[in-house]
Amino acid sequence: MVADKTDVILQAMKRTVSMEVDGLKSLNDSLGENAVDVVKLFQGIEGRVICAGVGKSGHVARKISATLASTGTSSFFVHPAEASHGDLGMISEKDAVLALSKSGETKELSDLIAYCRRFSVPLIGMTMFGDSTLAKNSDKLLLIPNAKEACGETRAPTTSTTLMMAMGDALAVALIELSGFTAEDFKRYHPGGSLGAALTSADEIMHEGDKLPLVRSGTLMPNAVKAMSEKGFGCVGIVDQNSALIGILTDGDLRRHFLEPVHEMSVDEVMTTTPIVAQTGMLAADVLRLMTGGERKLTQVFVCDESGQVKGFIHMHDLLKIGVS
Repeated sequence: MVADKTDVILQAMKRTVSMEVDGLKSLNDSLGENAVDVVKLFQGIEGRVICAGVGKSGHVARKISATLASTGTSSFFVHPAEASHGDLGMISEKDAVLALSKSGETKELSDLIAYCRRFSVPLIGMTMFGDSTLAKNSDKLLLIPNAKEACGETRAPTTSTTLMMAMGDALAVALIELSGFTAEDFKRYHPGGSLGAALTSADEIMHEGDKLPLVRSGTLMPNAVKAMSEKGFGCVGIVDQNSALIGILTDGDLRRHFLEPVHEMSVDEVMTTTPIVAQTGMLAADVLRLMTGGERKLTQVFVCDESGQVKGFIHMHDLLKIGVS
């Protein structure tokens, strides 16, 4: 019978996470002017950020490039070995190269380094060793703390790649904030899937015009119920003479007044006078949080502008239809 290794497994996993957390703390403490200069350099170039690396560093470089490209900084990955066989032609003098290497002595980077030096392409090195070939030939150096790898004797990249990944994320987020990159900009690069759906504006999915379930203040209940049934949303909004929303009438309101002479009453006597509303321009994900995050769980919500005028209506089904959940 195989012995239970639960404790051994958990210890190894927790030790790994703990070592990487310590490394990240060291990275955070080490951030300074060099990193700031790299962000400014990336923002100021006319071309693209070319990311390069071999092995695990290469995988991280691909991820950094993908993050930059999806957040407004034009970027792509070049494999150093392929660069030596023609792909150097993809790099122009208007670009900047971000080269990743834990040791800073990766042989495959030599031609890329020489090319940058020859054609005055800005080279940013990301490495753990400040006296390495990559570090010495870099215009700007992102020195990663020389933290111990979590896997002990094998020294396979673990902590080092985590720190490189975090540095790449830090650069990307700083560029986002420096350039004023917005959620609407982000959606342009992420139109599909749940992310694209969450970044959809309320204005893009709301019902408008004649489809809106609205009646004026003072409307008699029979007419309000008729409007509610015709629109098919299970509610009707009550507006004043300026089309500002002053209340909402739902199936629940009808049930609460069931024993009263509702057919003789006006909507003002039955409606809920404190309706929760969404604002024009609000993201679909925020509309969902508005509907589900409070004490009152909503299945529909009116969309109003800053003056309170009703501009649209969103049902939970509209959010589910585009994939927001």
